[in-house]
Amino acid sequence: MARELVIVESPTKAKTLSRYLGAKYTVRASLGHVRDLPKSQLGVDVAHGFTPKYLVPREKKALIKELREAVQKASAVWLATDPDREGEAISWHLAETTEIPPTKLRRVVFHEITREAVTEAFRHPRGIDMELVYAQQARRILDRLVGYELSPLLWRKVKGRLSAGRVQSVAVRLIVDRERAIQAFVPSEYWTIEAELARRQRKKETVRAALVSLWGQREKLEIPNEARARELIADLQPATFQVEDRRQRDLQRQPAPPFTTSTLQQEAARKLRFTAKRTMLVAQQLYEGIALPDEQGPIGLITYMRTDSTNVAASAQEEARAYIAQKYGGDFVPPTPRVFTRKARNAQEAHEAIRPTSIFREPEKVKPALTPEQYRLYDLIWKRFLASQMEAAVLEATTIDIRASGTPSGAAYLLRASGSVVKFPGFLIVYREGTDDEEADEADRRPLPALSVGELLDLVALHPQQHFTQPPPRYTEATLIKALEEQGIGRPSTYAPIISTIIERGYVERIDRRLMPTELGFTVNDLLVEFFPDIVDVNFTAQLEEQLDEIARGERAWQPVLAEFYRPFHQQVEHAAAAMPTVKVEDEPYGENCDQCGKPLVIKHGRFGRFIACSGFPNCRVTRPLLEKTGVRCPECQQGELVVRASKKGRTFYGCERYPDCTFTVWDRPSPEPCPRCGGFQVETAQGVRCLQEQPPQTTRRAGTRSTRRPRTATPIGARR
Repeated sequence: MARELVIVESPTKAKTLSRYLGAKYTVRASLGHVRDLPKSQLGVDVAHGFTPKYLVPREKKALIKELREAVQKASAVWLATDPDREGEAISWHLAETTEIPPTKLRRVVFHEITREAVTEAFRHPRGIDMELVYAQQARRILDRLVGYELSPLLWRKVKGRLSAGRVQSVAVRLIVDRERAIQAFVPSEYWTIEAELARRQRKKETVRAALVSLWGQREKLEIPNEARARELIADLQPATFQVEDRRQRDLQRQPAPPFTTSTLQQEAARKLRFTAKRTMLVAQQLYEGIALPDEQGPIGLITYMRTDSTNVAASAQEEARAYIAQKYGGDFVPPTPRVFTRKARNAQEAHEAIRPTSIFREPEKVKPALTPEQYRLYDLIWKRFLASQMEAAVLEATTIDIRASGTPSGAAYLLRASGSVVKFPGFLIVYREGTDDEEADEADRRPLPALSVGELLDLVALHPQQHFTQPPPRYTEATLIKALEEQGIGRPSTYAPIISTIIERGYVERIDRRLMPTELGFTVNDLLVEFFPDIVDVNFTAQLEEQLDEIARGERAWQPVLAEFYRPFHQQVEHAAAAMPTVKVEDEPYGENCDQCGKPLVIKHGRFGRFIACSGFPNCRVTRPLLEKTGVRCPECQQGELVVRASKKGRTFYGCERYPDCTFTVWDRPSPEPCPRCGGFQVETAQGVRCLQEQPPQTTRRAGTRSTRRPRTATPIGARR
């Protein structure tokens, strides 16, 4: 009897499915897309309904021939590509290129690669969803039209080998607009005053209270400058401080929902220092299958990682509730399973949230089978999901109002101290969500002494502090992804490519984990804003995303959407070709001359980012990598500076610029501050700053390099030692 053929995208996924399906099936991998628009031409017949011209790449022709032969021999062909538009399009291209007869074709989708999910999916096959295919095809054609009409224009007007993208250009505009807001920002001075007060009977018990207002007035007391601060300090110095009110209340803190693609990328950036691209690469590995000894083969550890839904299957909720009751007790299980709703613009609810396929596969149990980065990401996903199904935390918040009276001016002042303690930890026993401002998040997490109303306090010291209003912060990858999602720009599968692309094109650079536009980014953005206002308009792009969603839902035809976009766009291209000025952006000088020909070295942008090259190219082809310096001296040789490097797998590490003469490397970012205890070398981990002398790191030498494993504990950044 002829065997049935199953086609998936990757060899890892094929290996995992083979284990579940048994000898009846042959599982093959397509290695991603099997055909696409041609690289050397537009590949879209604009005059005849935007008909695409698809080609099989040369490197895929032998594979397609093999798959076509396998299709002919098979009794049935199951297309088990990923459960999104991209996966649906791959299935359609496979059906077209391998000539699968309609009577043989079966399309199956599953959101987790486990035996139960795969078995259930194979019980319910369907045909190819052409609405999803048309939505993916429309997006691909839109991006091709923009890229192939704008890029040559930029070559002529700005610089050769440039390219422009539809969604990426909006991301660049967000970063440029933020940078200009920072440049235009004028800081304003203001001061705050805190009084350190001690209990009369217990001198060691002190409380710090902030000066808020004049007593009895609701308006905040403004302290615009040092002179006013000194006046207030002189008035407060001889004052009598008395507790006037003490208020306590219980606050419930609810857990965050399980991860979506966007929130996973944001949290991995905050807590693990992963780029969006790295997060998705590792998540793909966890989804497709990891060989676990106890499972006797590979198994998918998480559900599908491209989703903007916070839905959770009822079976997963019940499993989590059972685990929580068993591990932590019934008090940690909420009365009913938690259900979360999405607030992001144009969010889709078709998929599940990202979660472990079984909550009983604890991170520590599967750790031996995982790489360090797989373990860290799985641990993050597992804890987030578990916490999302737990009872709320209860915090006891305390506010103490203190009256300062008997001042030389006769004025009375209100000072206020706030703090909180955890009364019931709830989900916090497992997980605490990261924030983009950890300092503010920690501000009120301190207990207050048990002061009683009417109690008199002694002034220990007054602490004035000068502040300046701050400009809006530069985007990090996490905050940019958050902004894109909130504005409805891009979709789960596009966030990581958007950021990678704008960095690779040289429009944006990453400095200290912040995204900054380059001179080239400023120039190209300004030209696009002037001549193609719709292309870089946030609302226009979001509306176009919604139209693509409507195509996927079968509510719109794809050709009219393209026609409505293309006609005005093409007219703008023709106008810009005549009216756009030529604004050439010169290569950035590096500040040194070439060792071979003596001409100045410049900084160029290539496929893998910025690099140093000779300005005498093509006559002189000297190039070398551009090393991002950290400003920290190498602790081993004491001569070179530590610079940012990348491993073969794309992971960032830090090494001496004198390599190979000095082989010192460390995974965590070096801290510019020496250890306050011993003066030793410190690194910044996801948990805080750690001195390498505190706990001697284990080192392994491989090919003449030294790598330092990160510790299990660290001192929080900014904490007092």
